[in-house]
Amino acid sequence: MQLSNQAAGALLMALQKCLWEQTDIMPLLQEMVFEMSDDGLVVTNPPVVSGDLSELEEHASQEE
Repeated sequence: MQLSNQAAGALLMALQKCLWEQTDIMPLLQEMVFEMSDDGLVVTNPPVVSGDLSELEEHASQEE
């Protein structure tokens, strides 16, 4: 059994979300629902990542 590209992406998005929000990843991983497909495991409820792009732009300009 392998992860599909979608499931691998969902796991990476969960990691990114938790790094961005500085929160524990375990609750988010425990909420994920996996199903088997022809491509491997897929996540039926991937995490939603949202943010304010102005914060990213401001942070990037401060690093220059």
